[in-house]
This record gives sequence, structure tokens and C-alpha cells, in this order.
Amino acid sequence: MEPKKDKPWKKNLYENNGYEDNYTDENFLKDLKKNYNIREFTFLECFYGVTKVSQEISCVSLFLVIFHDLYVNTIQPQKLLFNSFVFTGFGYIAYIITDTEKIHNVIEDSKTVGVVLLFGYMFSPLLHTLTDSISTDTIFFNTFIILSFHLLLHDYGIDGFLVSKTVSLNCGIFASICLASRLSTTHHAFVLLVISAEVFVLKPLLFEKIWRPWMLIPMTAVTIFFLQNISQLLGSIYIIILTFINVIFPYIFQKLTHKKCTISGPWDEALIEDLNNETNKKFT
Repeated sequence: MEPKKDKPWKKNLYENNGYEDNYTDENFLKDLKKNYNIREFTFLECFYGVTKVSQEISCVSLFLVIFHDLYVNTIQPQKLLFNSFVFTGFGYIAYIITDTEKIHNVIEDSKTVGVVLLFGYMFSPLLHTLTDSISTDTIFFNTFIILSFHLLLHDYGIDGFLVSKTVSLNCGIFASICLASRLSTTHHAFVLLVISAEVFVLKPLLFEKIWRPWMLIPMTAVTIFFLQNISQLLGSIYIIILTFINVIFPYIFQKLTHKKCTISGPWDEALIEDLNNETNKKFT
């Protein structure tokens, strides 16, 4: 049946008398848009983005290296504690330089550190014997699972339903407590807990302000050096993991982005823009 030409076709079905129900003209999909507002990433952008993931993996690996050295007594806890205080001091100076307003909080921050160290030292004997009834193999396996959750839930600068700073921090501290219970003395346990606070609490605050992708190079080199001293297998596994994260996965993501296809049109749900936020952005 030929459609009548005296009455133009419209998208309203009840106004299209004389046209087949499945008839459409050339203007039916004129408002269809494909891949609208899709951002395509370059390989370097993808690489720079995943450096934060590699940075956190390297920090966790170095923390485990420190635990191993304390566990086998290849490093003195007093020396390790002194070095950690020195690095923390330099890190705090760098943190203040990036945010000069924080200089007024030096006294309060010093008091907070003193209180934390005091209570940490007081509760070290309790934490050291907290898991005596649990086997070492179970502790190590649970630590691996917990630290995996820490890496999974860590905030890498991208919003997502899995991101949780609180849960990630709790996983890191809980894993530290589990490992501290395997050390020989309460002093060893106290030193490890101090290191864990620096790695899981203070380090993210500093790296959030000063992190640059090129910093991954020295951090990776240091991590490989210490892992190779423990086991060549661990060093090789670390290199393979970072190769996948920094090279293969970004390459795959960048290639698959070009194959992404989305459609949008008048049928999409309306998005209400916050005019107040837009106004604030213009004046800031």
C-alpha cells in the first residue's frame, strides 16, 4: 500500500492515517546521535592513569619487604624506626610546602603524632599476642586476602562504587596488626605498626598532592631491588604484574575505546544540570 502524499508523515501514530504502522520516512532517525560526548584516550593518558595503581602496589610490596626483614631479623627495629621518622619528617615538610596554610597546624599535628605513638607503644604488647591462637599460615593467607581488598578499594582518583577510603584504610591497618603478631618482640610489632601508619595513613595524603607519573620509575626500581634480594621469583612476579598493569591493560583499553558504540536521541532521559555549580565554576 502506497502512503498518501497529501498528508505528511509524523511520529505520532494516531495522526498517520493512510500509512502502514511500520512505515517511517527519512526523517525518523534524524535526531539519532552515535558516540555523542565519548572521550577517546591516548595510550599515554591511560598509562599515566594507572601509575597510581602501580604506586600503591609498590608501596604495599615495600611494606611486606619491611615485615620480612623484621620477621627474619635482618634489620634492627631501632634503625628502621629512626629512618622512618626521618622520611616522615621530609614528607611532612613537602606536604606543608604544597599547602602553606597547613603550617599553622604544625603544633597540633605534633601533638597528634605524640599521642598516637604513645598509645601505639602502650597497646603493642596486646596487639602482639592478639592472634597467638591462630596459625602462621592462616595469618599470612588472610593478610594476602585483606591487602588485596585494600588495593581493590583504594582511592585512585576515580569515583566508583568499589572505592572506599575507610574500608581500604581499615584493611591495611588490620593486615598490619595480623603481621605484627608474628614478630618476635613487642618492639618489633610497634615498629611495624608505625610503618603501617606511615604507609596506609600518611602516604596517601602526601602523594595526593605531589604524585607525578615519573615518580613510578625510582619507586619501581627500589621495589625490584629489595624483592630480588628476598627471592628472584618475587621480583619476576612483580615485574610481570606491573607490565600487565602499565602496558598491556592500558593498550587493550585504548584499543577497545575506538570500538565502543553508543546511541543517544530524544528518547534519552532528561539530565537536570545544577545551575548553582555551573555558576560557581565560572566565578572560581
